[in-house]
Amino acid sequence: MRPLLAPLSVALALALSAPAHADEAAADFKSLHQRMLDMSRELAAQKAEIERLRGQVDDLELTQRGRGLSGAPPSLAQQDDATDSARDLAEQAQRKASASAARDDEDDAPVQVGQTQRAEDAQRREQEKALVVREHAPLFERKFTLDTGFSYSYYDRRQLALSGFLALDAIFLGSINLDQTKASVGTFELSGRYGLSDRLSIEASLPYVYRDSRFVSGGAGGASSVVSEVRMRSQGIGDASIAAYYQWVKESQRWPDIVTSVRVRAPTGRDPFGLKLIQPDGDNNNLNIPEDLPTGSGIWAATVNVSALRTYDPVILFGNLGYTYNQPTDFDDISPVAEQVSPARVELGNSIQLSGGLAIALNDRSAVSFAVATAVTGATHLTAPGGEKRRVPGSSSNSTTFNIGASYVLPSGWTLNGQLAAGLTPDAPNFVFSMRGSRSF
Repeated sequence: MRPLLAPLSVALALALSAPAHADEAAADFKSLHQRMLDMSRELAAQKAEIERLRGQVDDLELTQRGRGLSGAPPSLAQQDDATDSARDLAEQAQRKASASAARDDEDDAPVQVGQTQRAEDAQRREQEKALVVREHAPLFERKFTLDTGFSYSYYDRRQLALSGFLALDAIFLGSINLDQTKASVGTFELSGRYGLSDRLSIEASLPYVYRDSRFVSGGAGGASSVVSEVRMRSQGIGDASIAAYYQWVKESQRWPDIVTSVRVRAPTGRDPFGLKLIQPDGDNNNLNIPEDLPTGSGIWAATVNVSALRTYDPVILFGNLGYTYNQPTDFDDISPVAEQVSPARVELGNSIQLSGGLAIALNDRSAVSFAVATAVTGATHLTAPGGEKRRVPGSSSNSTTFNIGASYVLPSGWTLNGQLAAGLTPDAPNFVFSMRGSRSF
């Protein structure tokens, strides 16, 4: 009997201890499940913190790029310095979350992709800024830039001439003559610019001018209803010029780019003084046209400009204030009457130019711009030998235009720029279309 008692006692002991082991296993499982829930909540909180820090980094980068009260978009190095602390916190939280979840590779990849994307965006923004600045400010580099351009201007002027008097304040007695001039001016200009340093640049330009004018006047054959028309063409070298640009202030958080320039224009073109008037239609003595068309101003002139450019990514604001001085010049003959010589000193009116606008970079190759430009010119004065200075009536002017432009960089390195200007005042041309191409070597 004793041999049987030992196995029975062991079996009884095991039966009595089984519930205790089951309770201990259930407690261990419950503790493990709670730990997993705690780790999941911790991981979710860490991911939320990472997203918050990433949002702070993006906001800081937007602020550094010029949105709000800041200025120009900084370089990549400046952006990295400005966002180091926030980015370090984000990376530390990311590494901690990765260690807790044991997924280092999966969690590191999105951060690397995000950093690469931000670097590519910053580089693209710098390229877009360079594209816009290239069209509105000189390139201060030790490079030679070739600039070729063509512009077409169209003028349509009508003048009503009344010769007679009013009877009873309502009836006009006399002759009425309507003169009209339609002028097309094409200018091809070749310019070369070289940057002596990162602040100083020089430029030389030589234009070639083609003019096509049509003169229309009524009164042919003594009948006011009969209109005669004469067409005249002329071409030749225009007024050559040289210029120098100097950048006083480089754009920063507080200041815009400030560039001053001085341009001197030489009277290399055909001047308008002394051109005799002729009567091309023998039946219409109302129609008188010059024997030739001028291609230049005939005087020396100097223009001083101050330009400012400010970046608010992706918009760039620019403005310009200029003053042109025309040197008084003596001419042997300024009379338009045939077989008559009238020497005089001519003082063309000086002018003030003011312009401003904005440019928007669409991508790293194309941009558009909008601007308004005005030029106010004083009256011209003539002084005959031994006589007094007298003002030429109607010689002052105010020319204002609205300009729309677009630029595109070709894969070959050439930059194409097109612009359309619409006249807003009677003294301005009806419209001007220009196309220009430039490349740096």
